[in-house]
Amino acid sequence: MANLKNILIEEVARFPRLGTTVPRQLKFTPDGRKVTYLFSADGTLVQQLWAYDLQTGEREQLTGLNLAASPTLSRDEELRRERNRVRELGVTSYQFAENAQPLALLVPLEGWLYLKQGDNPLTRLEGTQGAQDARLSPSGTRVAFVLNDELQVLDVQGGPVRTLTTGAGTGLTNGLAEYVAQEEMGRAEGFWWSEDSSRLAYVQADSRHIPVYPVVHQGQANPEVEEHRYPFTGQANAHVRLGIVAAGGGPTTWLNLGDEADIYLARVAWRPDGSLTAQIESRDQRTLTLLAFDAQTGAATTLIKEQTEPWVNLSYDTRFLKSGEILWSSEKSGFRHLYLHDQQGQEIRALTGGEWVVTGVVGLDETRRIVYFMATREAVTERHLYIVSLDGGEIRRITQPSGWHEVVISPDFSHFIDQFSSLNTAPAVNLLNLDATLKAVIYEDKSATAESLGLCAPELTTFQNRDGVTLQAAIYKPAELVTGQRYPLIVAVYGGPHVQRVINHWELTVDMRAQYLAQQGYVVIKVDNRGSANRGLAFEGAMAGNMGDLEVKDQVDGVNFMRQQPYINPERVGVYGWSYGGYLTCMCLMRAPEVFKVGVAGAPVTHWDGYDTHYTERYMGLLEPNSAGYQISSVMAHVENLQARLLLVHGMVDENVHFRHTARLIVALTNAQKPYDLLLYPEERHMPRHPKGLEYMERRIIAYFENHL
Repeated sequence: MANLKNILIEEVARFPRLGTTVPRQLKFTPDGRKVTYLFSADGTLVQQLWAYDLQTGEREQLTGLNLAASPTLSRDEELRRERNRVRELGVTSYQFAENAQPLALLVPLEGWLYLKQGDNPLTRLEGTQGAQDARLSPSGTRVAFVLNDELQVLDVQGGPVRTLTTGAGTGLTNGLAEYVAQEEMGRAEGFWWSEDSSRLAYVQADSRHIPVYPVVHQGQANPEVEEHRYPFTGQANAHVRLGIVAAGGGPTTWLNLGDEADIYLARVAWRPDGSLTAQIESRDQRTLTLLAFDAQTGAATTLIKEQTEPWVNLSYDTRFLKSGEILWSSEKSGFRHLYLHDQQGQEIRALTGGEWVVTGVVGLDETRRIVYFMATREAVTERHLYIVSLDGGEIRRITQPSGWHEVVISPDFSHFIDQFSSLNTAPAVNLLNLDATLKAVIYEDKSATAESLGLCAPELTTFQNRDGVTLQAAIYKPAELVTGQRYPLIVAVYGGPHVQRVINHWELTVDMRAQYLAQQGYVVIKVDNRGSANRGLAFEGAMAGNMGDLEVKDQVDGVNFMRQQPYINPERVGVYGWSYGGYLTCMCLMRAPEVFKVGVAGAPVTHWDGYDTHYTERYMGLLEPNSAGYQISSVMAHVENLQARLLLVHGMVDENVHFRHTARLIVALTNAQKPYDLLLYPEERHMPRHPKGLEYMERRIIAYFENHL
């Protein structure tokens, strides 16, 4: 592996990052005999599906197909990958049927569905071209998917595709998650198989009343217009219904989601007894209700109802036990913790507690009554596996090395996969027993360390902001600081809620832009300001209703902390960021002009009235009652203060943060006679992907700091 003591711009722009070509989407086969994963043996973005036999230690490539490095994707698939932030190519997802004999494996690939049963080769399923969101039934005998916006089912042993739903058309879909569910709610699913494979619950999403927002492709030989029904804050959302239909076909039973029509369908899950549940979130996102439905009549019973201030954060941690008990995740204490409820929804006991957060449930052993979960108990910058009994008692930590652990528990709860990394070590994948003893090494690249690559791992530190709150920071420095020399400082910012960036993880070390800047004689700092995730609701909710204020103050306090260091030039301070980081870059320049001299803002939200409902209203509140907050939180309200050099970067077919945001800011800057520079990508979305475009962007950004800082 190359030594990067002298990083090239090409390496700054290259994906995958060094040391990140590791197994992804690790799973145990349902029989527990193998571990499967996606991996690129040649170190590119093109992945194949592999299996590791736990008995023999042998590896086998399960797909073995010639996969294109530049596949032609349908528009629906392109947008799905954008929603999921998927940069990889080739095989990007796969699924096993939970209860199939022999094993049944489904692989969506280049517009078709492929099935592997037992030892048989991967076979293409006819009639599935263009299928979206495909999933095997638990029995493995059927596959459901959406085609032409209708829910379809195919018997894997043969026969025609059956269409289970009707009425879909422009703006109305059956079985697909609506835009805000995919982009903001973490719900990519639009249908759910019952455990006995006999029924499907599905969402009907009606967006026909939402005006079309055009996204124009102007960088092509033949211009093209995409039409999106985008729910702008303060405006209408999609109308959603939840129904149940037999897998063999028949009428839909529509379920009673309550008297209030303007709601979010957050989560859907079947219980072991065959009843269906749904989590319903109010439009103001302060109330979350868990409902159980009679599958025959559609009648609803309320099991749990919580009201949380300043907002509800959704999770995927609810589990329904065969005993009828419910494992429930809640932030009602101010920190996310786990609770056990009875079949009627009454709380039995808290299982975890304290000023730390549970970040995810990864397993539930009902026989031994043990919950396996990840949490920040040891340190907010780390993740570890813990266990606790459903009957209460001591919490026990399983993973030991300091750093970042991502865990998959085996079906029999005897061992687990641990993907571990730290600032100094690239991810390795190990198989461990539940006492944390090593059973097998599934993947390891001993050459991928910060030292061997010639990289300087960032230093993790803390400091106190002006209000006495401890903030986490990561600092990138030149390899050798010359005594007496003062270096320019650049703030790499994201700063938005629901995200944490300062972590003891390899991804921080292979931030190649920060590494390149450090090699060029800059110091780079990242700060998780108030508003960022995993520090509890009070920390995250400090910016409620007034974005771009406390975040900027905390970033300024980070700069002031660095100015106390003898190696920092206090007058040469820059800032860059993308998306929310692009927004905060603009706000830093305009709300703290005495601090920041140069900024590069990528895909910035410039006024929150132009972003979507679910994200914006969670943090800013509803538009009408908080119009003053929306106004002061807009970039345009502060353009008169701009004194710094500003480079704006935006993809013109960004369907998430529309180019309209940068266009509105340009109008305001022009009216205020404020200079700016502009870098546009006519055919890029929110996540730029084209290799040459990425390289060009890095050259422009770095040159901007070289020329103006």
